Amino acid sequence: MAMPNYQEIMLPLLRFTADGLEHSFRETVEHLANEFKLTNEERQALLPSGAQEVFNNRVGWAKTYLIKAKLLESPRRSIFKITDRGQKLLKESPKQITASSLRQFDEFLDFVKPTKDDGDTDALEEIDHSQATPEEVLESAYQKIRKALAQDLLTRIKSSHPSFFERLVVELLVKMGYGGSIQDAGKATRYTNDEGIDGIIKEDKLGLDVIYVQAKRWDNQPVGRPEIQSFVGALDGQRANKGIFITTSRFAENAVAYVKTITKKVILIDGEQLANYMVDYGLGVSTFASYELKRIDNDYFGE
Repeated sequence: MAMPNYQEIMLPLLRFTADGLEHSFRETVEHLANEFKLTNEERQALLPSGAQEVFNNRVGWAKTYLIKAKLLESPRRSIFKITDRGQKLLKESPKQITASSLRQFDEFLDFVKPTKDDGDTDALEEIDHSQATPEEVLESAYQKIRKALAQDLLTRIKSSHPSFFERLVVELLVKMGYGGSIQDAGKATRYTNDEGIDGIIKEDKLGLDVIYVQAKRWDNQPVGRPEIQSFVGALDGQRANKGIFITTSRFAENAVAYVKTITKKVILIDGEQLANYMVDYGLGVSTFASYELKRIDNDYFGE
C-alpha cells in the first residue's frame, strides 16, 4: 500500500479516536502506520528539508484539519479526543473525509478562507484538491526554484574561463571548511608538467594533509574511467592518498565503479552536485528573499 496523503488519513484517524478516549500523537502515528501497512523505509522517509518524517507531517495536518473542523479537540499538548460532532459524523458512515467535505463546518471555513491581505480567491479550491500538506507544497516549490538556480549556475560555469573555474573549485572547497582562508588554504596550479593535478588544497588549517584536485570544465562529454585512472596515477606520483575530481559534466558508470575498487580515497563531484554545493555554501549566489516557519513556543506557555 502506497503512503497515504493527508486527506486519506483523516477518516482512519477519526475512527481511531471513536472510543472517546484521549490519545497521544505518537500512539496515533504508530496505529495509522500499521493500519496503512507502511514499510520501515516509508515510516522513516523525510521531507526534503530533513526536518520531519513525511508520514508524521501528514498525520499532523490531518489532525489539525479535524481539530479546526471541531471533529477533534485537544485538551492539552499532543493529546486529542473525538468530539460529539466527530461521533455524529462517524455515525453517518462517510466513505472518506476530505478538505472539501470539511467545508460544511463554519469553523473550518474560517480557518482556510483567504485573509484580507492576501486576497487569494483560489485558496479554498487549492486546499480542496491538494494532496500535499502545506510543508510539502512549500518544499516542493523551493526544490523547483533551487533546481532552476543550479541549472543556471552550471550554464554560467560552463561559459566561464578555465582559470576562473579552477579558482571557483578551490574557493568552494574553502567554504566547505577545508584549509581556512583563501590565502593559505589552497592554490590553483597549472604546471606544464603537473601530471594531471589542477589544484591543491589543505585538508585542515594546519596543513597536516593535502587533497589534490582535478577540475574539468566539460559540457556534455562524460568523464570516463581512463581520466580517473590517470588522476589516480598522478596521485601516486605525489604520494597522495586523497583526491577530488570535479567536472561540470557527469561521470560514466565505469568511472564511478572504478573509484569503489581502489584503496585511495577519490571523491567524484559532477556538475549537478557542484551547482548544489554552490547553492548550499552561498558561492556565486545571493539571498533575495527569506521566509521563516515558526511554531508555538511551549516553554513560553509553561507546558
